[in-house]
Amino acid sequence: MFSRDVNERISLLRERWSDPLLTTLTGLLIFLMFVVAPLQAKGIIVFTEFGFFFALVLVAGVFVMSGSLTPVILMLIAVGMAGTGAVFRLSTPSIHDAYLFSGAWLILGITLGWVVARAVFARGRVTFHRIVGAILLYLTIAVTFVALFTFVGLLVPDAFSGLSFEDNPALASRLIYFSFVTLTSTGYGDIVPVDPVARSLCNVEMIIGQLYPATLLARLVTLELADRR
Repeated sequence: MFSRDVNERISLLRERWSDPLLTTLTGLLIFLMFVVAPLQAKGIIVFTEFGFFFALVLVAGVFVMSGSLTPVILMLIAVGMAGTGAVFRLSTPSIHDAYLFSGAWLILGITLGWVVARAVFARGRVTFHRIVGAILLYLTIAVTFVALFTFVGLLVPDAFSGLSFEDNPALASRLIYFSFVTLTSTGYGDIVPVDPVARSLCNVEMIIGQLYPATLLARLVTLELADRR
């Protein structure tokens, strides 16, 4: 009986807040990537606390949208890894902290992308929140490649020309910049992949960046037409 009541409440939460949460999480991720990360790179430590606050909000949002414990557990593991890396960075900083942060970003990006994709491309009417959720999915793709680029840069010395992989808060901001430059095929040329694996990842991200808008538009139009019928 108790389990049934809990499931009913979760279902009500999903029905009421799943779509608005897409917009809320999009705004938070934009603020984290384009405001918090640059200011943290400048040494304003207080914004690190906002990052953990955002992570907790993200975990709650993922639980409401998915209604499953599996993505929540994965997100909590990511938060734990990031927290451990932050503690080690303050006490005994080393390059291993960057591995913890990149692992946390990778888990966060894959889990969030999976949950958001299910919400955005599910059957039903295409709302404003679902369109914003598609933007969130686009941002999440960039986050995932930030983690992959970090792993390559840490494992392969000089994998990227113009970018050094050291354990400092500025690294995340530089990689976010490079990931979006690659995803949008802007190519300023200040950071260049040199290693074959790094170039391959950049190729994959550029292909996704080119195909995503067309695929998204086709899927949303199909959902809207199916809902009208």
